[in-house]
Amino acid sequence: SVVIQECYVQNTAREYAKLYAAEAEPLEGFGEVPEIIPIFLIHRPANNIPYATVEEELVGEFVKYSVKDGKEVNFLRRDSEAGQKCCTFQHWVYEKTNGNLLVTDLQGVGMKLTDVGIATLAKGYKGFKGNCSFSFIEQFRALHQCNEYCEMLGLKSLRTTHQKQRKATSTKSKNLPNSSAVKKMVPKKAREHRDFISSEH
Repeated sequence: SVVIQECYVQNTAREYAKLYAAEAEPLEGFGEVPEIIPIFLIHRPANNIPYATVEEELVGEFVKYSVKDGKEVNFLRRDSEAGQKCCTFQHWVYEKTNGNLLVTDLQGVGMKLTDVGIATLAKGYKGFKGNCSFSFIEQFRALHQCNEYCEMLGLKSLRTTHQKQRKATSTKSKNLPNSSAVKKMVPKKAREHRDFISSEH
């Protein structure tokens, strides 16, 4: 079920966000760390949509903080503290998982995030398969620009390693299989399945 997958993905991303917070919060000057809110699955046997998700209602301006595709230029991502810390979180997860996993679709209100996705390499990572295309990882690698929070965490710049790899493989590129054949497209999460239930009810 899409709804069950959605819960699984968001709660997995939440675990990575907790590890990130544990490493970032003690650093001098880092400050508040983005949090992915928990999402709960409820079963309603009498209802024609038997599964629904419940989560805290976020009030305020809803912003997308992560790169979706090369065309999207989001100044709030680049210029806001929450946006920069989200990009650093993506870089941190990417480095921690050796480029096998990336938390995508970072969006929410301020430092509270929801409806996130995860991209993994085709084979998955530690038994977990994401719900976003592998191309998100390639794109992140190409578009990510490190900021002061990446530096505070001592993350390695993706620019230099990426350029070195490109130079090293450019002579052999003719023998490489076409990367588009490797990409496995996963349909975007169907948002209409989700019932938003206000936390006050």
